[in-house]
Amino acid sequence: MADKGFNPTIIEEGLGAVSIAACIVTSPLLRSWYRRWGASEQEVKMDLPGDEQVPNPRLASTRAITIQAPAVEIWPWLVQMGQGRGGLYSYVKLENLANCGMHNADRIMPEHQQLKVGDKIRLSQDESVPSFTVTAIEMGRAIILGGDDPPTSWGFILEPIDENSTRLIIRYRQDFEPTPGNVIGWRVFTEPIHFNMERMLLKGIRVRAESSVSS
Repeated sequence: MADKGFNPTIIEEGLGAVSIAACIVTSPLLRSWYRRWGASEQEVKMDLPGDEQVPNPRLASTRAITIQAPAVEIWPWLVQMGQGRGGLYSYVKLENLANCGMHNADRIMPEHQQLKVGDKIRLSQDESVPSFTVTAIEMGRAIILGGDDPPTSWGFILEPIDENSTRLIIRYRQDFEPTPGNVIGWRVFTEPIHFNMERMLLKGIRVRAESSVSS
């Protein structure tokens, strides 16, 4: 199928790279903002599926976006996420600079609509890059991914607003040994990168789901 404008342009990819660099440099100032990008105070404080997997996180974020589509139209895009599946709907060129082998789908892929607890969700074609495991599924509402090294939960939760609009909330929680190297690595570098990629993921799902409703 044609791209339909679903994927970031070269200019947007470049701006994404600039944003990542800016967030790394200014992380002490921007951290409180990008940890809760798009989320309301209530969403940040509410208990969500997957929280119990990492009860005392050293890194935690809650990000959200409103999508003008019912949850049933968004769910298939979540189910097919992952490298070798539907992609992560983010800055694919930046991902592939790191040899991720990522391709973002612009359609619902029936062959990737089966997902169950225990399935692996890869972030890269490089097998040395840690993958996530599906740890919980609440059909039509939540997919929770988990990792062990370090302990991590990554939850994608749909909260209907009304019959035509939905909040997509992403909750990320991670624990790690608080050595100076880990704190610098995870908080100063990895967290800003994760924010920028996840923000585009949210926008990528929104444009795809809203397009499927309007077409």
